[in-house]
Amino acid sequence: MRTFRLAWCLLVFLLASTVVQAQNAELARAEELVQGQCFICHGMEGESSSPLFPRLAGQNAAYVARQLADYKSGKRVSSAMQPMVRDLNAADFKALGAWFASRKPQAHAVEDAELAQVGRFVFLRGNPYSGVAACASCHGPQGHGTEVLPRLAGQHALYTENQLKAFNKRQRTNDNAVMHLIASRLTELEMKAVSSYISGLQ
Repeated sequence: MRTFRLAWCLLVFLLASTVVQAQNAELARAEELVQGQCFICHGMEGESSSPLFPRLAGQNAAYVARQLADYKSGKRVSSAMQPMVRDLNAADFKALGAWFASRKPQAHAVEDAELAQVGRFVFLRGNPYSGVAACASCHGPQGHGTEVLPRLAGQHALYTENQLKAFNKRQRTNDNAVMHLIASRLTELEMKAVSSYISGLQ
């Protein structure tokens, strides 16, 4: 019995060691890719300094991997991203997702506090008068999203606003089925306001 227990413990240890080694190799590969190309737009820690590019620190791993796969397949179109993912594979996408998910998001001050208060109402309650659903109903009250839906908290206000406009015009070519209807019911003020509010979430 004791021999069996020792053998079982050794097996568990070996399996755990293999998992850790695989995770370390995955993160090492991701760091190599980030240092080689991703950092130019998104920063080494996923905190892009330009609102033209999304902040990825703390973004959900599976969501990042899926977006990268969509860029490669052409389901999501971007003249900047297509060349970046051309030579990458599913393992690379998974590694990058894990890397950015492991980065700690920074807190960001809201530029227009009054505008953000309007956005808070839309984010948490929607607009019952125009049929806009609350953002929080899918992305969570803190904007952290899920493995399927993106983390919104702390995102550049202008980036979020641009994505809402792209959904409205069907220029965003993936995830459009759900978001087009929502974005099409938002006024320009609501887009700006909710984007402002989201930028200050942590």
